[in-house]
Amino acid sequence: MMSPTSAASSAAPLTRAERLDRLPFTRRHGRLLGASGIGWALDAMDVGLVSFVIAALTVHWGIDKADGSLIASAGFAGMAIGATVGGLLADRIGRRSVFALTLLVYGIATGASALAGGLAVLIALRFIVGLGLGAELPVASTLVSEFAPRRIRGRVIVWLEAFWAIGWILAALIGTLVAASGPSGWRWALAIGMVPALYSLVIRVGMPESVRFLEGRGRHAEAEQVVRQFEESAGFTDADHPTEEDTWSAGAEAPAPRHESIWSRGLRGRTAALWTVWFCINLSYYGAFIWIPTLLVERGFDLTKSFTFTLIITLAQIPGYAVSAWLIERLGRRWTLTIFLAGSAIAAVAYGSAGSETAIIVAGCLLSFFNLGAWGALYAIGPELYPTAVRGTGTGAAAGFGRIASLVAPFLVPVLVVAGSTVLAFAVFAATFGVAALAAFTLPEQRGRALED
Repeated sequence: MMSPTSAASSAAPLTRAERLDRLPFTRRHGRLLGASGIGWALDAMDVGLVSFVIAALTVHWGIDKADGSLIASAGFAGMAIGATVGGLLADRIGRRSVFALTLLVYGIATGASALAGGLAVLIALRFIVGLGLGAELPVASTLVSEFAPRRIRGRVIVWLEAFWAIGWILAALIGTLVAASGPSGWRWALAIGMVPALYSLVIRVGMPESVRFLEGRGRHAEAEQVVRQFEESAGFTDADHPTEEDTWSAGAEAPAPRHESIWSRGLRGRTAALWTVWFCINLSYYGAFIWIPTLLVERGFDLTKSFTFTLIITLAQIPGYAVSAWLIERLGRRWTLTIFLAGSAIAAVAYGSAGSETAIIVAGCLLSFFNLGAWGALYAIGPELYPTAVRGTGTGAAAGFGRIASLVAPFLVPVLVVAGSTVLAFAVFAATFGVAALAAFTLPEQRGRALED
């Protein structure tokens, strides 16, 4: 009796993309997800540390909200540029190369930040850190999307995004145990952030390059080798592999990419909606989470207790990702993203009006649960909206536009708090989450569809 895989190979010729889509989730997929996820977690750790560093410097250097806003916004300004440029580079020199370069840039710059002797130097270094951070996330999600089996692609990207929670938990632990330990604690916390510079070497050597990218550059032998490695990991034998001629003929018959710009007629609607979601979720997420430790200190909690509350709130990200990963292949990307954004809006209202310690923790956990579940769905849907030739550009440009909001958010929060207390600030975040939910519902549903070449 012919095996299912042999039957597939005797049917119509398969493209390399189709051969990847038919695979189960293998050990090689797991290694790719783990390698990308560790980079993602280190990215999150660095972003999360900033909130603890700002709170610590408020105590030890006596900086005010304007100074804290400059520290945070410098990094976000770098992220806006890094995301856009990183996406463009990923479509030109490869996903893997850009991923490794971003880890190297922000790892070294974070370590250098630990030696900053003044505010101006710290701000300048945070901008450089942001360049690397901004480019890494959309490039990593694009790379993993292009390898994930079609039927679970959305779930795999949410798993990737779930590493963000690990990074934030690490940041909260480092903030609580290291940054709050004394006047120099924040320096040691940032010094730990040099780990990505070392990890970039692992990324560069051990990760495969995108098959779709390699084919687009005419590097068919390399693309074939990568596909065969994944097929062999799934237990496919030589008899299950299409011949080189079959793969070439299938590729030769494929239509040329129809879209040359993310603003072409067929893509402009989804680009506008995706940019709206990215802008709104960045404004609300970074406006809230960058300032939570400092706002808790201002409510009268000491530095250690403030950081402990933040750690508890951060832990709620993990079930948020888990539920999002389950729903995204059940309800689809659009409904999952919309539901979690709507939940974030309700949780933001609850957190802004919370008075007791219990209410603060419960509302904060709900905000963390829904908000990070929404992030997981957003990163899953982004790369699916664009053809290969502009996939990195599309996801990077959306992230870059969103980072403009994260640049504004640290300055917006102090103004809103002064004008109407924490209640007003989180009411604005709730409204912004609501706008994002409406925009998300207009995105096309991509569940179960092959990535467009």
